[in-house]
Amino acid sequence: MIGVSRELTVVRIPLRSAKHHFGVSVSRGTRPYNEDTYQAGTIEIPAFAKRAPISLSRSGGKVNSGATSADSASGDPQVFYFGVFDGHGGNECSDFLREELHKYVENTADTFRLKSSLKSGTKEGFWTASAKKDADSECLDTGQKVLQNVNMKNQEVDTMPKLEIDSHGNPKGPAANPVIEGEEPSPADAEKPKAIELEKSLIAQWKETVGGYFRRFKPEYFSTFSEGSSEDTTISIETVLMYAFLKADLEFVLAQARKPDPENNNSDQPLNSDDILGSPSRMVPHKDRIGGPTRFKGGSTASIALISTPTPTPFWHPASPSTVIVAHVGDTRILLCDTATGIANPVTTNHHPSSPIESTRLRRYAATFVTDSFGEERMSGLANTRAFGDIGSKRIGVSAEPEIHRVQLSPAEYSFMVLVSDGVSGTLTDQEIVDVVKEAKTPEQGARDVVGFATEVSKEGDNATCLVVRLGGWERRGEGGVGSMGTKEVRDYRKSMAMEPRPSR
Repeated sequence: MIGVSRELTVVRIPLRSAKHHFGVSVSRGTRPYNEDTYQAGTIEIPAFAKRAPISLSRSGGKVNSGATSADSASGDPQVFYFGVFDGHGGNECSDFLREELHKYVENTADTFRLKSSLKSGTKEGFWTASAKKDADSECLDTGQKVLQNVNMKNQEVDTMPKLEIDSHGNPKGPAANPVIEGEEPSPADAEKPKAIELEKSLIAQWKETVGGYFRRFKPEYFSTFSEGSSEDTTISIETVLMYAFLKADLEFVLAQARKPDPENNNSDQPLNSDDILGSPSRMVPHKDRIGGPTRFKGGSTASIALISTPTPTPFWHPASPSTVIVAHVGDTRILLCDTATGIANPVTTNHHPSSPIESTRLRRYAATFVTDSFGEERMSGLANTRAFGDIGSKRIGVSAEPEIHRVQLSPAEYSFMVLVSDGVSGTLTDQEIVDVVKEAKTPEQGARDVVGFATEVSKEGDNATCLVVRLGGWERRGEGGVGSMGTKEVRDYRKSMAMEPRPSR
């Protein structure tokens, strides 16, 4: 369909009901309870997508596709949020992340006055402004352009203040600090010192309340530790995510530390010390009640993906470019399926003690690297070296500082995105997961097929969660490489072995 033949009406459709654009499936496996959780929706933060090409900017920022998405409150195209959380030791921490982590991201972006990447006034915004002027000036003929330039130059000569030099040779007067008409200080620049103070305060709280590993803690992307002067550092979405993860983890850990330990009942406090005389003022504050009435010593992994588009065209449209920001801790994985080759491209890495980066980071603090009976390395009994919660292992470096990656998606470059917990990735390879989704008609069916196959061939029966998000190349998902046939024989063999009641030894 070329052009728009009728007026468009923007309709808000619940993302979880859009089976052709998003699908999710959850199974508790053979466990008596499910500790996996997930989240999907939109969040109110400024856009962070790379600007659209000038060809799209000149056409009003819209692709002639006949489809547009709703704008956020800030006027930018909506930012989509997907996350999967794998709890261990209980579901208190994973439930907390499902309900609160996206709020921490939103509040941090608002507090730090995060700038939109699509607005003029940022460093990249000057290119957009100049490009717009060039596009507008194309409607003028040559004579008008010359006359306009001459008038502007004459006006500049008449109004330009003279430059004065002091005794030390430095400029002074109005010309020393020229003010461009119409240009005002950016709110983000005004709030940058506040953001730096908040970063320093958060680091100080980690040092004082936990210590150990956090005494020499230098979070990546923080303005305090960025190269060059901190005053010249632009607050980015990576900075917001790093602060939001660490802030959420700190408040969760502090809330657990204030609660009574169920394994230690040698306390002189009365059992009803929190509600003496029924006084509401003596009750525990809301933040201290995170995770239940008693101390929770478990934790949770977290992998989130944020998708931002430079135009109102939704990210699943074949002609729409987009930007994906991935932040994760632990071993929940995020995969992208390449449309041209059909290969699974992992965007995350497992934070296990066997990882060279993690072992180097923690070797000086954690001397208790052991190998269990399955041949997997563990640190103080934990399989993940980065996680939320795990209050007893914070001092040795089990932190929630996320590993952050930015991926620029060209139109139809990738077919779909998959988010899985280790109940799936621990049983299936990345390519097997992607090939199963290729055979499905909708993302919802793909998520069900992945979880069903992982549960069927699994020997451990762990909780399994899978989220499938449709991208621009969805309709061509079976064309790249050998389609879904690359792992077909292996999957059929594994399924036959799982169905055999008496497998041969």
